[in-house]
Amino acid sequence: MTISPRLLPYDHLNQQLESQVHPADWTNPVPNGTYHLVVIGAGTAGLVAAAGAAGLGAKVALIERDLMGGDCLNSGCVPSKALLSAAKIVASVRQASQFGVEIEGNVRVNFPLVMQRLRRLRASISPHDSARRFQSLGVDVFFGQASLTGRDTVEVDGVPLRFRRAVIATGSRPSLPSIPGLQNANVLTSDTLFSLTELPRRLVVIGGGPIGTEMAQAFARFGAEVTLIESGPRLLPKDDPEAVAVVTRVLTEEDGVRLLLNTEILQVSSTAVEKSLTIRQNQQQLNITCDAILVAAGRTPRLEALQGDHAGVRMDPKLGVLVNDFLQTSNPRIYASGDVCSAFRFTHAADFMSRIVIQNSLFLGRARFSRLLIPWCTYTSPEIAHVGMTPEDAAGQGIAITTVTQPFSGNDRAILESREAGFVRLHLKQGTDRILGATIVSEHAGDLISELTVAMSVGAGAGKIASIIHPYPTQADAIRRLGDTCNKRRLTPLIQRLFRTWLTWRPFW
Repeated sequence: MTISPRLLPYDHLNQQLESQVHPADWTNPVPNGTYHLVVIGAGTAGLVAAAGAAGLGAKVALIERDLMGGDCLNSGCVPSKALLSAAKIVASVRQASQFGVEIEGNVRVNFPLVMQRLRRLRASISPHDSARRFQSLGVDVFFGQASLTGRDTVEVDGVPLRFRRAVIATGSRPSLPSIPGLQNANVLTSDTLFSLTELPRRLVVIGGGPIGTEMAQAFARFGAEVTLIESGPRLLPKDDPEAVAVVTRVLTEEDGVRLLLNTEILQVSSTAVEKSLTIRQNQQQLNITCDAILVAAGRTPRLEALQGDHAGVRMDPKLGVLVNDFLQTSNPRIYASGDVCSAFRFTHAADFMSRIVIQNSLFLGRARFSRLLIPWCTYTSPEIAHVGMTPEDAAGQGIAITTVTQPFSGNDRAILESREAGFVRLHLKQGTDRILGATIVSEHAGDLISELTVAMSVGAGAGKIASIIHPYPTQADAIRRLGDTCNKRRLTPLIQRLFRTWLTWRPFW
């Protein structure tokens, strides 16, 4: 049996993981007539669709060619956040003297133990995504390669399954840029990074998006010499430039990441000893040598072997499966969910897209993807979280906005924890307190953004948030204070004169 690269090293922990998400002794069931729903892919999107449909009484088949749990469990959210939590501890220990805590000797990172902890935690979480759990939910679980063979049929390793409805949820894979020599340089991607057992002394990260930025910071904190290369003028191009500037300063000044922006990689070469990159920056050509290269330059939809043309499903190599606002493909019997059809490549987005698929495919629903309010977070230190419109979005739609900002330098909890870097920023519809978008940069931005997401979802304005009592001291109180700021903006000179007149005239007893 071929071992998945994501199961390396093939130790007892990864064998425990494998026993849950692709058991070696698994026997595919005999197809059970026509299925109400066939789900292709057992990542987050597929698992939510399968469990939700089965829970509502549908007859469901779930097909996975590799590991159940998909990228989130095996090579994405779960292992990366385990790594980041360890890196955050390293940084905290190194900063201990700022809090009057003296630690004798040098802080030493035992990288093999860091990775062992990662594998242990991943294995401990895996039963939730396991084949046997889904079997217990009434789902027929098939392992093998799925191929669409007709408008209402799919084959898994040659065995035909008929369906009334199907959902394609095959996810995405790391992209490799067209750089001469890169394909032969044995580079790391998110699929293989978490199989490392030794810390690279010198690491080059290609790509300044969320994955590249997070991993550059983590490995720098573990003690690697990290060079982060980005072709554009800044990191995290989808996020607020001032928020990105806060993270960039921490990366470069505190964590020691060497950052190369506006940089083109001309060629990559490798020997048995090291790797070399030829780059061009500011009209100068330079060479960088390293021990490992991590490519984090975007993701590509997984469409291999699906044969969408056999089922009348339109696909695009870059955009993935093409869907309408109801997540329905060009074949009305077939839907898609998650990374394979969306630019919002987040676990939580895949989850809620699959909820739409269940409504629309099985219950004549008309739920729309465009109505989802999807927050996101990059889990650097500090984190950057965002929801709703950016100023560029608003300008593109001709919507006038007012932007208000509350720095954490004025937040007592942030001061007490020496975490003053960052801010909360709201974009309001001009002349109102209606929140159209928000950005938070702080150590807990991913948690804090949910308060604003809820407010936007229920139509609560910034003024309403000001009336909600928040515990003191918390970083969340910065959001409430922004509400106060918005209310003060309503206190026009005319209203102030009216108040003064009233207080002068009104007798007090």
